[in-house]
Amino acid sequence: MRAALYYNNSDIRVEDVSLPEIGEDELLVRIEASGICGSDVMEWYRIKKAPLVLGHEIAGVVAKAGRRAARFKPGDRITVAHHVPCNTCRYCLAGNHSVCDTLRTTNFDPGGFAEYVRVPAINVERGVFLLPDPMSFEDATFSEPLGCVVRGLRAARMEAGKSVLVIGSGMAGLLHIKLVKALGAGKIAATDINDYRLQAAKRFGADYVFRAESDVPDSVRSALGRPADIVVLCATADGAIEQALKSVDRGGVIVFFAPREPGKTYPMPLFDLWRDNITIVNPYASPPHDTLIALELIGSGRVTVSDMITHRLGLWQAPLGFKLVSEAKESIKVIIEPQR
Repeated sequence: MRAALYYNNSDIRVEDVSLPEIGEDELLVRIEASGICGSDVMEWYRIKKAPLVLGHEIAGVVAKAGRRAARFKPGDRITVAHHVPCNTCRYCLAGNHSVCDTLRTTNFDPGGFAEYVRVPAINVERGVFLLPDPMSFEDATFSEPLGCVVRGLRAARMEAGKSVLVIGSGMAGLLHIKLVKALGAGKIAATDINDYRLQAAKRFGADYVFRAESDVPDSVRSALGRPADIVVLCATADGAIEQALKSVDRGGVIVFFAPREPGKTYPMPLFDLWRDNITIVNPYASPPHDTLIALELIGSGRVTVSDMITHRLGLWQAPLGFKLVSEAKESIKVIIEPQR
């Protein structure tokens, strides 16, 4: 079969690889759509394992089911969670599935930027979800990234009427805007350095948009009447972090959604955080429960995602897809369709 192998952000090679063989508890899935995630182009994160086949936002059709994977059959339309928890460790039992050791080691073989993937038994047991008939494969690829947003906003105590500032209006930031809008946010503000993305933020529900180079904290106070209840950081620059700290209200929450490279430090005025009772939330991953919620949000139409897709590319165009996402200019969601 064909797969796109990642060597670095500017070196993606479409090559022949072996078709995975499945065991009795496993599935072979024909990939119909696979989204390129922002984490796929975090070169510091990916290059140490290169070459490898990336792609964890997948949807497809069961091509073959092992004898003991009887819950699913060939032809079933599914999406698959690449990370699944054990559900029995002390972290899982406390509801902290994202820090489960099992979740951090599970994956499928090889990755979604391939014609087929093997879904291991543990993922089959805990992380395979049937798609409702009206849902497209493309829409289903958003279940994982939206699930990450669901988890972060739940930890941030998002409620109707709360004001929200999203710093960084890339794909993740725009998903936050869509979800807080659906959840009844009071006022929504967004920033970016890119006019194309600011226009998208406005189109997808932001009441106010600001250039990131401007005095964002002052603009937030002028627009909202006070600092924001929740600030979502989808950018990692020092300036963006400082804006977040100066734009959140007392008793508010900052969601650190975008990670920095290990070893890098953050400008954190701990006294101010202590004095103003600011909560820091660090979401990671989309455990199955959050993926299910995301699927329901998409399937019910409460959160539309099809209008976020700017590029649909065949597997042979994967190098272009990675270029578009890593440059972060005039693209939002790039979908690879390996069967094209």
